[in-house]
Amino acid sequence: MQANMKNLHILSLFLATFFLLSCSLTIVLSLSPSQTLQSQCLDDQRSALLQLQRGLYYSFNFTFSSKAKLWDVNTNCCSWKGVTCDAHGHVIGLDLNYKNLSGSFHSIFDLQYLQSLNLAGNNFNITLVPSRFDRLANLTHLNLSKSCFNGQIPMGISYLTRLVSLDLSYQDSCYWRNDQSIGSYGDYFPSLKLEKPNFKTLIKHMKSLTELYLDGVNISTQSTNWCETMSLALPKLRVLSMSDCGLTGSFCSSLSRLHFLSKLNLNSNPISYLPHNFLKISSRLVSLSLFNCNLSGHFPVEVFLLPKMQSINISRNGNVNGQLPEFPLNCTLQVLSLRGTSFSGKLPESLGNLKFLTILDLCGCNFFGQVPSAIANLTNLVKLKLCSNNFSGLIPPFHRSGVPNLEYLDLQWNHFSGPVHSSIFTLLSLNTLYLGSNQLVGKIDEFPNASCSLLQNLDLSHNYLSGSISKLIIQFPRLEGLGISYNNVGSLKLDMFSQLKNLRYLYLFNMSLSIGSDNKSVTFPQLEELSLRFCNLTEFPEFIKTQDKLVYLDLSNNQIRGFVPNWLWKSTLQGLDLSFNAIDFPKQFPRGDANSSIPMLRWLALRSCNISTFPEILKSQDNLEDLDLSNNKISGAVPHWVWKKSLWQLDLSNNHLSSLDQLSNQSVTSSQGSSPRPICNLSQLDYFNASYNNLSGSIPNCLGNINALSLLDLQGNNFTGFLPTFVKAANLQILKVNENRLEGKLPRSLAKCTYLQVLDVGNNMMHDTFPFWLEKLPALEVLVLRENKFYGQIKRFKRKLFFPALDVLDIASNEFSGELSIDSLQATQLRSLKIGGNKLEGKLPRSLANCTKLEVLDLGKNMIHDTFPFWLGKLPSLKVLVLLGNKFYGTIQVSEAENAFPMLRILDLASNNFSGELSVEFLQCLRAMMARTDGNKAKLDYIGEENYQDSVTIVIKGLEMVLEKILTIFTCLDLSNNSFHGRIPDEIQSLTSLIVLNLSQNSFSGQIPLALENLKELESLDLSHNKLSGKIPPQLTSLTFLSALDLSYNNLEGSIPQSNQFNTFSNDSYRGNPRLCGSPLTRKCNEVGVRLPPPGEDADSLC
Repeated sequence: MQANMKNLHILSLFLATFFLLSCSLTIVLSLSPSQTLQSQCLDDQRSALLQLQRGLYYSFNFTFSSKAKLWDVNTNCCSWKGVTCDAHGHVIGLDLNYKNLSGSFHSIFDLQYLQSLNLAGNNFNITLVPSRFDRLANLTHLNLSKSCFNGQIPMGISYLTRLVSLDLSYQDSCYWRNDQSIGSYGDYFPSLKLEKPNFKTLIKHMKSLTELYLDGVNISTQSTNWCETMSLALPKLRVLSMSDCGLTGSFCSSLSRLHFLSKLNLNSNPISYLPHNFLKISSRLVSLSLFNCNLSGHFPVEVFLLPKMQSINISRNGNVNGQLPEFPLNCTLQVLSLRGTSFSGKLPESLGNLKFLTILDLCGCNFFGQVPSAIANLTNLVKLKLCSNNFSGLIPPFHRSGVPNLEYLDLQWNHFSGPVHSSIFTLLSLNTLYLGSNQLVGKIDEFPNASCSLLQNLDLSHNYLSGSISKLIIQFPRLEGLGISYNNVGSLKLDMFSQLKNLRYLYLFNMSLSIGSDNKSVTFPQLEELSLRFCNLTEFPEFIKTQDKLVYLDLSNNQIRGFVPNWLWKSTLQGLDLSFNAIDFPKQFPRGDANSSIPMLRWLALRSCNISTFPEILKSQDNLEDLDLSNNKISGAVPHWVWKKSLWQLDLSNNHLSSLDQLSNQSVTSSQGSSPRPICNLSQLDYFNASYNNLSGSIPNCLGNINALSLLDLQGNNFTGFLPTFVKAANLQILKVNENRLEGKLPRSLAKCTYLQVLDVGNNMMHDTFPFWLEKLPALEVLVLRENKFYGQIKRFKRKLFFPALDVLDIASNEFSGELSIDSLQATQLRSLKIGGNKLEGKLPRSLANCTKLEVLDLGKNMIHDTFPFWLGKLPSLKVLVLLGNKFYGTIQVSEAENAFPMLRILDLASNNFSGELSVEFLQCLRAMMARTDGNKAKLDYIGEENYQDSVTIVIKGLEMVLEKILTIFTCLDLSNNSFHGRIPDEIQSLTSLIVLNLSQNSFSGQIPLALENLKELESLDLSHNKLSGKIPPQLTSLTFLSALDLSYNNLEGSIPQSNQFNTFSNDSYRGNPRLCGSPLTRKCNEVGVRLPPPGEDADSLC
């Protein structure tokens, strides 16, 4: 019985084991080939792979290296790396990513069972046409990204109806990866494009597609319909990435049909605005990226609180505004980037609830206030960037346990104050710390275990730190980048920093630096970038001789004199700045000198070096991309060898150049005809500045054909003739040709320069009508036509708004006539409007009241006939109002005086027909003139901007003086040459910031107000040609800034005060007052009184 039981037990064990083995075999057979015993490769599959290998080669930097050896031909092809087979020996997967491959891959199309193909990250640099992707009908995953494929996307890809994932993105990254120069390819790196097939044709049959990556693919020809097309064609889409595709259509509301969409990336497309249902579209998103999309308006705060949202990037949208919400405890955000937007306000304390946050980038916004201390306890935080805001107060108390993963901390360009606690240097993972350009003070305490720090990059520059920072710094053994400039750390020795053996970047400008006369032995074995500007150096430091890895060297703004030594031209140098030193160059290098050619040199700055000829070393620098020779004394013609084809930027401004071409005495002709001007060969030129020279002749026409050109500045020369036609200058942004002798009309081709921001043709002899044909340029901000011969009306009869971005319109001193109208301008954008010196008449258009950003309004010297425009008083930013030389009339009445003209600092009403008494209410409304400014401490800000500097003409002692720049603290009131009468109100003393006051040529009577002594900032006072009487108040001698005084032609009497500035004024200040006496007049004062001149005698003959 027991034996039978034993046999049954053995049998049951055998059956169980057999069952398990059977199940295991079934499972094994059902697994993918990589999980099973290797399938035997079929001969046709093996043949196709070997043919592929024969067609490929390794290509580093697009240079043939060797034939590709991907696989061992003596083994089963299903075992080859990157090859996946099914159970029958068919190749179903091929992964050859990032192997630096190039050559032919057409044998791939014989692998008709392929389901997955990955050729990403290679160096093919070829078109995809012809190709037979239609033969790979089983493909579900296709990745051709980052491999320098270019040209039309082949029609065959549109037949891959089983595709689940398609990635054709970022082809240009392959060129960057291989250190390629754009110039070798024209204006841009080659890219893939969608024309035939177009976008709709490509995707309309891909109903199974869940991931689409087309970043960098040019679909601009169908860009307006992309959104609707995709919403209908790809119902299963989960990931959409189409950055930099040239999409110009709106971000359509139909994206809400994509119910599975979780990741959306539309970076660098000018989408402009968000649809009304954006919140619904975003509700299912995990990741949203709209970087640099030209978005504007208020960003919906609810998006930050969506329950699934993990990553938001809306950086580089300068017109997007908003504030951060209060974040709940369960917020899922991991990445939040608002860099370069107009977000503002204080950071909420609830930032501490973002427990999953790894990256927070708020650089370049308008946030202010203290940073919540809770931010120092976000344990997952890896990168924190708060630079370029208005944060203040103490730096949050960062410590090791609070932010154990923090690697990157950027707090520079804020207003943080107080000390820097040493705990910040002990953070476990920190490798980059930027605290520069704040108001940090005091010493940094020492701390233990500094040698264990991972810190690699440290910037403490532009603060008020003191003490031995150097002792702290040399404790960080891994330090690679260091900036400690502009602090109060005393004198430092250069050799101290040589203890940092890993140092690659060293910035020590504006410091008391001791290099020592014997500095040859100082070595920095890894040093790549060195800046010693503003360090009072008197000679070239010899330790540079041994710096064999130096890439960038800045010795500018020192006191170095003499010839530049040959050893300074390191073969590794890419950038060299010697500006603001009195240096010179040898006429030629010694024959065969290896340094005469610096093959890597890309950037050379020799600004303000007092050099008088073009340095000979430029002859051999064929890779130069950026050359700055501005503000020197170079004269004559530009040699042909300066015009390098590689140049992107060239600055020759402020020299004494006479010609752009070095011509011989003979005619520049050949058997083939005229030789092209050398400048015409610079097809890559992006920036060309030859302003303020003595250049004459015509402007080279070829400058209008350089597609890459974005800035052309030729102002301040003697060019004649016509402006070139800018037919091919599609990227032109700034054109300045003012202060020349150009004539003719504006070239109509400028209307096609859709990126044009600045057009300045002022001070020429151009003869044309107002260029309404520029009205649709979307980016035009500055239009200057002043001092030419433009004529006709500037009234637009179409009731449409044009010039959508116009910030400055300066058409002064032309021959425009008729009524003034600004109805065709986008009035809300105007900041400066100058139309003086024309023949405009009629009334002021009331639409000026809509110019809410207006800062400067100059209507002087026209024939405008109107009453005082009190209705302009509501403009919140108006700083300068010039109405002189018109036909304004009546009394000056201001309604709502308390709120009128809140920012007005320059008011010129001279030479009109204003009358009546000077209104006390009017003076009291000029509140900006009441705020005294400490001129010594005030920041020297000017009204204007980078591309346009506002100017104004004021009258001092009867002479016009042009202020080429207007300080924001400058204050002037000119009511001269009108018909005001009555007394000068004592209330004028409230205008305490006045610098210029001119009430001359009116009929003011009574005494000079004693209250004028309170105008302590006054530099010019003109009360001449009135009916003032009495004595000159001696209290006026307390006006110690007064440099111009004119009290002539009144009825003043008595002795002239003798003290301070009054001792410097001449007879002219008092002429025409026969009862005045004392110095500087020859008329003496006696005890009884002043001797009157006899009848008929000139009252001034005694002077």
